[in-house]
Amino acid sequence: MTAAHAPAARDIAPVTMFGPDFPFAYDDFLKHPAGLGRVPEAARGSRVAIVGGGISGIVAAYELMKLGLRPVIYEADRIGGRLRSEAFAGGDGTFAELGAMRFPPSSRALFHYLEAMGLKTAPFPNPLSPASPSTVIELGGERHYATTLADLPPIFAEVAAAWRRALDDGADFTAMQAAIRSRDVARIKALWNPLVPLFDEDSFYGFICRSDAFSRLSWRHREIFGQVGFGTGGWDTDFPNSMLEILRVIYTNADEDHQSVVGGIEQLPRRLFAHAPAEIAHWPPGTSLAGLHGGHPRSGVARIARGRHGGIAITDRWGNADEFDACVVTCQVWLLSARIDCEERLFSAPLWMAMERTHYMQASKTFVMVDRPFWKDIDPVTGRDTLSMTLSDRLTRGTYLIDQGEGRPGVICLSYTWNDDALKWLSLPVEERVRLMLHSLAQIYPGVDIRRHIVGQPITVSWEQDPNFMGAFKANLPGHYRYQRRLFAHFAERPAAPEQQGLFLAGDDISWTAGWAEGAVTTALNAVAGVVRHFKGAGCPGNPDPVDAWGTLAPLALAD
Repeated sequence: MTAAHAPAARDIAPVTMFGPDFPFAYDDFLKHPAGLGRVPEAARGSRVAIVGGGISGIVAAYELMKLGLRPVIYEADRIGGRLRSEAFAGGDGTFAELGAMRFPPSSRALFHYLEAMGLKTAPFPNPLSPASPSTVIELGGERHYATTLADLPPIFAEVAAAWRRALDDGADFTAMQAAIRSRDVARIKALWNPLVPLFDEDSFYGFICRSDAFSRLSWRHREIFGQVGFGTGGWDTDFPNSMLEILRVIYTNADEDHQSVVGGIEQLPRRLFAHAPAEIAHWPPGTSLAGLHGGHPRSGVARIARGRHGGIAITDRWGNADEFDACVVTCQVWLLSARIDCEERLFSAPLWMAMERTHYMQASKTFVMVDRPFWKDIDPVTGRDTLSMTLSDRLTRGTYLIDQGEGRPGVICLSYTWNDDALKWLSLPVEERVRLMLHSLAQIYPGVDIRRHIVGQPITVSWEQDPNFMGAFKANLPGHYRYQRRLFAHFAERPAAPEQQGLFLAGDDISWTAGWAEGAVTTALNAVAGVVRHFKGAGCPGNPDPVDAWGTLAPLALAD
């Protein structure tokens, strides 16, 4: 709905995804003219397997190629992973964003690559945002039409104020954002480290209920907060998750001022795959990942093991085996036990435990293409928009209206749901999903015939149903901090056992901010730093890399 707090003034530093667990300035690291690292000349041309062609795998491969190594990408489906822009069949290029579709400007590492690849962004039509002309909230059969928070009944403002107060009173929100703006590492650590043991075993809902701000209000206030939320929509599907997960999002403005990528986010990994960087070691000018791969990545991975010559042996789905000097694994970690035959000795027992305990959120979306953005038509009787961005307690939960440009068809995300709400759609074919969604919307907009505007075939996704993902994104449950630290630290706290050397983890589930492409990008950069050390290389003078910074910035370690 509305932001949890006012946007930053233009004359002060912006909030970015700087910490709080590992406050390393990835954006400064990326733009430094010295580069990201160096590998010895003798190691240049060495081959590194990249398991997964999502944004994490593509970024890792791109940067390793620039350092003079030879990445070899394995991908089970298509480049992009959950950065998936799906074109409507028979359309004019009109598309739906099946995975990540909205990106906070605080994601400075991600935006570094968007800008480098010449991609433009535009405001995403979140509830009550400037990109949404109007928002309708329908709860318990009551419908509210609004263009600003002030248009809603007072109870909504009371909920918004309680959320802000709960964050300040219980989690030092204002102080933390000030420290992030100024990139005051000592202050961030001083604020965050005491909160880790305090909130690791506390759920989001527990925090809300025990806060003085919400305990003074009615249960109805907490229900509205869960159903509608403040920022992008309802929070109730996150209620079981660790409060630490929520704080990472709120502190870093990950839930604010979202942007969409003009033309689709899948362009980013595809452009990186095809791009020939100007600054590159070892390889001749004009070298690109596409050129090194003959235009396409290798097939999906079936087995990962220790090779005969001490490297990492990769076997693809067709039985083709190859051995590499190192390997970066970017797929969701459940796949290492459920879909990929991964030799057990490659990871320690504590790390396997962390991978197995990873908790993934389910997510479902269904889109239709319509002949035009008819929702902008004004109802002559009410003077209101024909259709609005809609938040509801019905099956649809969130309905988004996406204008793809003048003279173009429009796109409606009929429903975007998570967890239990997503599972309600899991067994249904797309036609039945659309029928039920239109039925729900007809109760909210009884005079609007959405059906007559639909053209082409609808598109739907349930990420938990896709065997190459098994879920949309990680979200730690209470008590999972230690597991997450083991996963994140893998690139820097290298295992002593020889059989575990040369293997690195990356991806948004390895990051502290899963579900955000920023985490996928930054863990890819961590893995690159780890690979550089594996080949006896180092960070560049004047531009310390994540391994260099680990000693002073490492996340708090809790005793077992």
